[in-house]
Amino acid sequence: MDRCAHTGTPAGDHIDLAPLDEVLERHADDPGALIQVLQETQAIYGYLPKKTLRTISRARRVPFAHVYGVATFYSQFHLRPRGDKLIRICHGTACHVRGAPEVTRAVVEELGVRVGETTEDLAFTVESVACVGCCGLAPVMVVDSQTHGQLDVVHTRRIVAALREDSVQPKDESE
Repeated sequence: MDRCAHTGTPAGDHIDLAPLDEVLERHADDPGALIQVLQETQAIYGYLPKKTLRTISRARRVPFAHVYGVATFYSQFHLRPRGDKLIRICHGTACHVRGAPEVTRAVVEELGVRVGETTEDLAFTVESVACVGCCGLAPVMVVDSQTHGQLDVVHTRRIVAALREDSVQPKDESE
């Protein structure tokens, strides 16, 4: 049975801790490297599973509450799996006044999730953000790095429907 080198506990069926062990070993002599360890851990798993936070806590000999506190303080860290596509809807003043609540409602209805959640198929994560810096295009939605502006409910639903359709298309392996 595979065991975590730092904790001696079974590695578990769902999360292979071997890559994390390598990160912890690489930063073992640097007491100020917690954020870097969390960043590298998230790069490996796509998010920070609780099991990895506990392993980091034990290996670095810091309280779990401290590791958890750092992971939840910074918005760059995520404690749940994220979707392949990130949909961020701007709720800055200009976007809010020009229809961001309606755009948000259209997105969550189309995807069947609430803001801050990820679809069951891990295709999409929906977030509300304070500002994306495109006030002249309000209301705005950013999908990964593509900006969609001057949205209304109909246009928003079309975009989300196209994204959903694209997410279920088999990928050409030559791409």
